[in-house]
Amino acid sequence: MISYNYNTYSKHGIKMKTVLITGATGFLGSHLSKKLLEQGNKIIAVDNNYSGELRNIEELLPNKNFTFIDHDVIVPFDPGVKIDQIYNLACPASPVYYRAAAVKTVKTCVYGTVNALDLAKKYNAAVLQSSTSEVYGNPRVHPQKEDYWGNVNPIGARSCYDEGKRCAETLFFDYHRTYGLNIKVVRIFNTYGPNMRRDDGRVVSNFICQALEGRDLTVFGDGSQTRSFCYVDDLIDGLIKMMNTPPDFTGPVNLGNPGEISMLTLAEKIKAKINPSLKIINEPLPLDDPERRMPDITLAKERLNWQPTVSLDEGLEKTIAYFRKKR
Repeated sequence: MISYNYNTYSKHGIKMKTVLITGATGFLGSHLSKKLLEQGNKIIAVDNNYSGELRNIEELLPNKNFTFIDHDVIVPFDPGVKIDQIYNLACPASPVYYRAAAVKTVKTCVYGTVNALDLAKKYNAAVLQSSTSEVYGNPRVHPQKEDYWGNVNPIGARSCYDEGKRCAETLFFDYHRTYGLNIKVVRIFNTYGPNMRRDDGRVVSNFICQALEGRDLTVFGDGSQTRSFCYVDDLIDGLIKMMNTPPDFTGPVNLGNPGEISMLTLAEKIKAKINPSLKIINEPLPLDDPERRMPDITLAKERLNWQPTVSLDEGLEKTIAYFRKKR
């Protein structure tokens, strides 16, 4: 039995919210936990550390308003206290991790989402789903708006994640229509920053770690494929703003940086910042790898008053500094 020692009000006299975060030791979950604690909330952090790392939240553990529960969200859970908000972030987001555990990834997206929604239903809590730009697949519309239904291979190597997240969105809207649940759905585009894993296989961490280790940078295909990269602090700000919108606004809402850049240009940029003498080598392009990916964030600007503020150069400098320290 977990013992909670929470105050009812913050030091500023503001009533605290009890916020449950699944996937709390992961890249985004750890940043969200820290930010919400700083804002005077009580945090119940849930994770089984499959792709997250406990050290991401170590500094938060002594805080009396922070409780960590080591638990796999595939199994139903209930902390036994009234919950005001739930952020459902649990799911491996890196290709290395979701391909290595494809069935578990689907189960996390489906069973884990059902369990989060049932908990929200029990406590009448607002619940946010961290969906992904992967629901658009290899898009035939550019940039991608929220009303685009996507171009997804349902049986490919990436489909455990892509289709898992699409199913999670379906569950959210069915719970909303059936039970009147206060849901929020965001579609997160490529995000980077401190607390990324060295081995997560995502392009920013790959390029930075290769360069810091003196290895040539690996670009898949000819490097002409594009993405847009949002620094983690901006993304977390968007998540919190979305959670606090009125109940009649459900989303989905794109959250990402609309600045488009090719993988070759990104590699050149990181190489120049760390070790200009390195080479860039090309390897075969993975199956179903999207050619172009960039969000239309008009809706986020209008409804959340949100747009990224951290430039790619500034964000890369901060991320490089993190990985230099982590070595």
